[in-house]
Amino acid sequence: GGALAIGVGDRVLMLEHSVYSVISPEGCASILWGDKKKVEQAADALNLTATDLLRQKVIDEIVREPLGGAHRNHKRAAILLKKAVRSNLGALLNHSSDELVNRRYDKFRRMGVFTNGAG
Repeated sequence: GGALAIGVGDRVLMLEHSVYSVISPEGCASILWGDKKKVEQAADALNLTATDLLRQKVIDEIVREPLGGAHRNHKRAAILLKKAVRSNLGALLNHSSDELVNRRYDKFRRMGVFTNGAG
């Protein structure tokens, strides 16, 4: 539920080396295959990386991290995140509340819609 709860904003940003999912790969492997050893297969199926989720339009932007990851340079990571948040908030201020609600509604209606490519 936590991943879903934080994903309801107008914009969802994600650090480039983070993962975002409603279930851990271990939990997914256990549920789908009854085998926690299939964790890599589950992780691949979950598409939980920033690149995967941006491609699927689950997130709106990937926030760069300092060389080696955010955990190696907290201060620089915070600066990069602050810049991204300010930019996104600034863009949102250009829209009315009604427009933001309508855009959010449309965004969530598009999620989970897939085609099989056969026609």
